[in-house]
Amino acid sequence: MTQKKRTPSPYQRNALAPSLLAAAVLFLAPVLLDGNWSVVVLFVTSIMALIIAWFALTARQWWWMPIFLAIAVIWNPVFPFPFTGPIWIGVQPAVAVVFLVAGGLIKIRRPS
Repeated sequence: MTQKKRTPSPYQRNALAPSLLAAAVLFLAPVLLDGNWSVVVLFVTSIMALIIAWFALTARQWWWMPIFLAIAVIWNPVFPFPFTGPIWIGVQPAVAVVFLVAGGLIKIRRPS
């Protein structure tokens, strides 16, 4: 049996790891928002949104910038908005999907 030689991808996805972390927290957010963990959800989401916005800027995919800057402002833990209720709970998984899509699409060419 011969093995195929695998060639590495010419691209790297720097935003994938922070997007996976943010998505995991946001998918768990409906459970975490009821307790004392709501501040952690806000911190993780806003910090990861800023990190992904930076990676989008370095990848020259500027169209992600307004989306993640808006996420960073809305999930701002310093001056939090008083959002509650089923709509706020439903927005958490939707934004998690946005993080996952951006993590998969934001890529840069590997330095040679």
